[in-house]
Amino acid sequence: MKWNWILGLAFVLFFAGCIGREQADLLVFNARINTLDSAFTEVEAMAIKDGKVLATGSQKQLESIYSFQDKMDLEGAFVYPAWIDAHCHFYGYGLFSQQCDLSGTQSINEIVERCIKFSSRRTDPCLRGRGWDQNLFASKDFPHNAALNEAFPELPVFLKRVDGHAALCNDAALRLAGIDGKTSIEGGEIILKNGTPTGILLDAAADFVESKLPRVSRKEQIHGLMEAQRACFEMGLSSLHDAGLDIEQLELIDSLQEAGALKIRLNIMLNANRQNLDYLTAKGGIKKPLLQVNSFKLYADGALGSRGACLKAPYSDRPHHFGFLVSHPDTLREIIRRMAESPFQLNTHCIGDSGNAYILNLYAEHLKGDKTRRWRIEHAQVVTPSDRSLYGQNGIIPSVQPTHASSDLPWAAERLGPERISHGYAYKSLLKENGWLPLGTDFPVEAISPYKTLYAAVAREDKEESLTREEALRGMTVWAAKAGFQEKELGSLESGKWADFVVLDYNLRKDILLRIRDARARKLYIAGKQVFSLN
Repeated sequence: MKWNWILGLAFVLFFAGCIGREQADLLVFNARINTLDSAFTEVEAMAIKDGKVLATGSQKQLESIYSFQDKMDLEGAFVYPAWIDAHCHFYGYGLFSQQCDLSGTQSINEIVERCIKFSSRRTDPCLRGRGWDQNLFASKDFPHNAALNEAFPELPVFLKRVDGHAALCNDAALRLAGIDGKTSIEGGEIILKNGTPTGILLDAAADFVESKLPRVSRKEQIHGLMEAQRACFEMGLSSLHDAGLDIEQLELIDSLQEAGALKIRLNIMLNANRQNLDYLTAKGGIKKPLLQVNSFKLYADGALGSRGACLKAPYSDRPHHFGFLVSHPDTLREIIRRMAESPFQLNTHCIGDSGNAYILNLYAEHLKGDKTRRWRIEHAQVVTPSDRSLYGQNGIIPSVQPTHASSDLPWAAERLGPERISHGYAYKSLLKENGWLPLGTDFPVEAISPYKTLYAAVAREDKEESLTREEALRGMTVWAAKAGFQEKELGSLESGKWADFVVLDYNLRKDILLRIRDARARKLYIAGKQVFSLN
């Protein structure tokens, strides 16, 4: 009887203690949690409620304050804020996953062989592919489409270069678009040989032919988006800035998120055209838990690999060729003027030193030192030192992708020459302009892995322009969030922010960089819910 009374009293005291404590959903404990707050605090436990971080600290401390519906012992694993990719092509990756993969091909014959093998499994009205790079060929010259015409005399074939700024087409695709040796397209180039198209199209010319191809079905689009989400989750990516979509793709993504099929967070940049601007202006922007649309993507020039980037002096490996602006200067000025009068963010693709200088000066003309707009330059690959100060003076944000520096390394110096190459990929110098620097992967142009981004940013040979590990980690988390005006809700594991976190077996601040480069996520949580597990 006495023991029953004591047990009953103990139960009452325990129950009273629970009532006095705040209820929480999940306790994550026995972990090394890198909060990435301003002090880079590491803690052993984290309390989560309603999808957000409630508090961090020791397990004992949190259990004394909160009662939990569930607890998760991570057995000493490392936890980081889930990765945010500040520049990628999520929708494009999804489409690419269903096309002929040409990455790593080293000749036109290998390209044709892969296309033949791919086409034998499909009955599409055209053959699409992506990933070839002439810099991997022995000659380093653009391929000719003769062998492609022989293999596919009637079926239209459209094969994008790895950077997406050039394409190789067969004659059937050119005929479909009405392209011949006399065709001229502003903002692009049709490469000829003896007055006849070779099948190589740059920038706007490639876009024009692509627009004439049969549409990708909605079923294929959905399948691609789901595949892209799976690949992102495997890497621990929870939030992405998709750099350039139109209304149709935006509304498809929105519908899939509302249906619960897409669980990844997306900050979508709409392509900067009148239709998209009118659409978003009428809505006043879009802000939902998984979807944000408050910015536009503009293109100044092309890519360095296909010699479409706009340079101040000719390419070192192509005399008299400067690259080009992909839009007429009057068009660029009008779009920037209209964006300045709107509440929206503007993010412009700039690769070459001339393209960067032109847009930086146009930005400065309209911003007039206003650092609150956070207008961005996407890539900022080659910037003359005298132009860099325009970033800091006007709060213009360079949004860079460190893996470009490593993948372009074998040929970039040939394009730019010894003096200009020293101005390229200057990440530390660009970081100093505003004190922060968002990082992205630019997938599918580069690998989808944020760990390769970390490796490329830190391990580069040019130590003066390399980032520290802490800078690179911030670039993939809180600085990436800041680039999208989301730093109060994403990017670090602090009270009140979404509980988006990745579980790893790696200490990213201390482990050997070569080991980190090939990392994968063990688990990924978005808003406190598990969306991926390696098991």
